Amino acid sequence: MAPTNRHRPVVLGVDASAPRSPAVLWAAEEAARRGAPLRMVHATLPMEVDIRGFAESDHHRALRDQGVEALAEASALVADHHPGLELSTHLVGDHPARALCRESEGAEMIVVGSRGLGRWDEVLSTYSVAVPVSARSLCPVAVVRVVPPPAAEGGPEVVVGSDGSADAGHAVDFAIDLAARHGAALRVVQSWRAPLLVPVDEEAVLAELGRSLRESLSGRAADFPDVPLRHEVRRGHPVETLVPAAEHALAVVVGRRGDGGFSGLRLGSVPHGMIHHAPCPLVTVPPPAARAASG
Repeated sequence: MAPTNRHRPVVLGVDASAPRSPAVLWAAEEAARRGAPLRMVHATLPMEVDIRGFAESDHHRALRDQGVEALAEASALVADHHPGLELSTHLVGDHPARALCRESEGAEMIVVGSRGLGRWDEVLSTYSVAVPVSARSLCPVAVVRVVPPPAAEGGPEVVVGSDGSADAGHAVDFAIDLAARHGAALRVVQSWRAPLLVPVDEEAVLAELGRSLRESLSGRAADFPDVPLRHEVRRGHPVETLVPAAEHALAVVVGRRGDGGFSGLRLGSVPHGMIHHAPCPLVTVPPPAARAASG
């Protein structure tokens, strides 16, 4: 039986090459704010991928040792900053992305860093994590490539992309809860591009989109009266509008959408693009049906 929300851990994927990455303390902070345990996982490729065919090669033992050391270093960092946080470490033999997707079945959130791989390497490489986990996870996935930037003059805020769909609505729900936990404002950004061949009254369209967006947010504003709520409609592709909007955000949140045979192509173009270009931590939110279907 999956644990209740109250006891679901925040799961951190620990990278042996960066055990003190920004993702470590970001995950610890989220766990502390949620009253959740922090579960730290390092996955070492299983022994059967050793092309030399040995049951336990020197190379594989070295990888395991590196994983143990990385978990210990990341744990020490968390203990220094959050001494009261409940945490555990786990070394598993599996492909990293597959291991973290399995963890998502009972997790509150998955947090990973980014190795800065190219777009196709992120989709196809054995060591890719951010794209395949964001595409397949049953819970929200935070990709923390950088330390969150300093807050803007108006105070901290969470930015979320919306297109009015149900998928975006789930992202807004997560984002406003995240903002409330951090004492931050929520800025909802909707993007719009004028059709190329059909003449339209752009100002009228933008005004109507703004009105619809405001109405769609009214119920959430009532549920979170202490969260300042801002909304805007911007011209351009969602990635092009969200990147500058999130320049000073503590996180930017998007919904997951997409289809395709490769894990990366199952992720919509917006979250896929934001993984590579977001100036702050990115959270991709799957639909609730993803977890329900797994049960």
